[in-house]
Amino acid sequence: MTNHLGDMQNSKAIIIFGANPASNHPIAMQHILKSKEQNGAKIIVVDPRYTKTAAKSDLYCRIRTGTDIAFLYGMIRLIRDNKWYDKSFIDSRVYGMDEIFKECEEYTPEHVEDVTGCPKEILIQATTAFATADPGCLIWNQGWTQHTVGSSNTRLGSILQLVLGNMGKPGGGTNILRGHDNVQGSTDMGCLSDTLPGYYGLAEGSWKYFASQWKVDYDWLKGRFKSQKMMESKGFSLSLWIHGVLDEANAKNNADTPIKALVCIGNGISTITQTDKVKAALDKLDLVVFIDPYVNDAAVITTRENNLYMLPAASQVECSGTVVNTGRTAQWRSKVIEPLYEARPDEEILFDFAKRMGFYDEYTAGMGKGREFTWPEDATDEIARILKTVGFQGRTAARVKKHTLNWHLFDTTSLKGRGPVSKEYYGLPWPCWTQEHPGSPVLYNVNLPVSQGGMGFRTRFGTERNGVSLLAAQGVAPVGSRIKGGYDEITSKNIEELSGIKLTDEEKKLVEGKNWKTDDSGILVRNALAAGLAPYGNARARTIVWGFRDEIPKHREPLHSFRHDLIKRYPAVADIENHYRTNVRYASEQTAKNWVAEHPINIVSGRVVEHMGTGTETRASKYLSELSGEMYGELHPELAAKLGLKDGEMMWVYGTGEGKIKIKCRYSYRVDKSSVFLPQNFSGVWSGESLESRYPAGTAPHSFGENSNQVTSYGYDQQTSCPETKCSLVRIERA
Repeated sequence: MTNHLGDMQNSKAIIIFGANPASNHPIAMQHILKSKEQNGAKIIVVDPRYTKTAAKSDLYCRIRTGTDIAFLYGMIRLIRDNKWYDKSFIDSRVYGMDEIFKECEEYTPEHVEDVTGCPKEILIQATTAFATADPGCLIWNQGWTQHTVGSSNTRLGSILQLVLGNMGKPGGGTNILRGHDNVQGSTDMGCLSDTLPGYYGLAEGSWKYFASQWKVDYDWLKGRFKSQKMMESKGFSLSLWIHGVLDEANAKNNADTPIKALVCIGNGISTITQTDKVKAALDKLDLVVFIDPYVNDAAVITTRENNLYMLPAASQVECSGTVVNTGRTAQWRSKVIEPLYEARPDEEILFDFAKRMGFYDEYTAGMGKGREFTWPEDATDEIARILKTVGFQGRTAARVKKHTLNWHLFDTTSLKGRGPVSKEYYGLPWPCWTQEHPGSPVLYNVNLPVSQGGMGFRTRFGTERNGVSLLAAQGVAPVGSRIKGGYDEITSKNIEELSGIKLTDEEKKLVEGKNWKTDDSGILVRNALAAGLAPYGNARARTIVWGFRDEIPKHREPLHSFRHDLIKRYPAVADIENHYRTNVRYASEQTAKNWVAEHPINIVSGRVVEHMGTGTETRASKYLSELSGEMYGELHPELAAKLGLKDGEMMWVYGTGEGKIKIKCRYSYRVDKSSVFLPQNFSGVWSGESLESRYPAGTAPHSFGENSNQVTSYGYDQQTSCPETKCSLVRIERA
């Protein structure tokens, strides 16, 4: 998220793709409505379903699921032809825009209407309203990411903002609404299988850096893995782990062994596609452990009889520490009560595991400093010390606590503080380069000094490509920068030349062979800031990602496309071997059959305002269950009539795999005549049969329902492996 929630109030237009903040992010929705009411912002919603957010919009664009890229290219073509783009911004701060302008050529308004289903007049109105507003804000959520081309959706959305020069502006940017209060924080901490904390890679140099920071021997750390190759390889992802259990062919990608055990901590693993495969994998594993405040739905789905453990974890109010919200700001959560009954805080459970497995001393060495550590303060300070890539150095426990205790002294639109927190931004949004730095509420803003949160784009991919400079043009740099154009990231080799500051012999020894990401002395960052330089350099944003399967974003039809006639023109990528240790089908799945012939109805899925995730926590509330207590499917009355269904009758929904669910038909004009909307927030019923009896005594929720992902189709993002829950086909019959 380049900006933050309050900054939306500075926008003149807000376009929302793949998100429904009125239902899923009500706090964000308040800022959106304030922008509309106080700033006159136009609200544009692009969504397959007429949502509660769309009801508040000035313009609603209904598109077919999985066609966002075609819609975006249609916008870019109109912007190009009408010369609404920011030429100066593109020329000085962007690499590769010519390729994007070439790719958009075929996406005429007429062609976009054919592919997406959105009338060309609506596309033109939406583009005109957004492109002629200054600044304009782009919002997205899981409706964009959970596709086989989800990574391309997010890339092209960012490129749209580059075209218009909306990056680095208050009221502009790309804003991703996370589903929970610490999703951004967990990502920062490396809770993904392809990075270490702070987005450091898995190469040997990164592991050696962390070994030194964690105060453990690198060879000891390497010895925890079967081989160095496995140590430096991506692991299974959240969506693909099931295939590491069920498909023997994937064993060769995992050191010649299938996954044998699963420890699941606070994750609704039944929210990925093909819940029937999740059940099969859970049934087959040697050991399954769930750590949760509530009974994880997956623990009820499995029918295994042995080696299934549920460890009660403390809830938010029973522990303390930092959480990082969607806008990159940190907040201190204080303990309200001691954990009840047998519940224990996560760290206490993990420390206990480490003791029993014999590596507790190594596990905690980075916090100790030769003494007993204080949790969570020392852990927070350890994070601040180590994670230099995203500028955590200034986010110490003491500073975060001070902000949280003085939250009322910060402006909700700018995040600026006053009084004891003046000259700082609330929550110290990263990058926060030093303990004197205020944080950076708007990324890539060159209209501020680096010392006040300004920066250019990061120099991450070299300084030139095919003879073309990847550095920002002369004249583009944060206010007060010694270098008035682009420059490389700061290292021991270039610090003196770039900053104009001579290092002492002692300082040279301390930083020798280091760069801004690995220098523990702080000399490189400190001298860079003194010269008005961003430690990570000043480059151009790139539209071309070499090494990606699609170097520029391309529209590709979903694997289970509602428009089989378009597959030949917009095919899926070739099947991928060893994609997060899994052999994943793409083209072969897409062309295996004419899927829509047997499953003619398109799924639109999403959350409801009363529940979150699988509803594990919220359905345990009798009040929320009273408001939304049953699973259903929304059908347009005309489609329901064709199927012989009346409002309130039960129906069977069959997926393209083996899953089926029995749910209530609900008439709705919010969906089109070829789709069904399925909420994602239910569980506890399996293909028409209640699972209530499987809950331990006293733990069953107040409401149950079929899990919609029992009928979602096979499919994963071609770069990230995120599950494609947003493009599936089903068949519906009267129950």
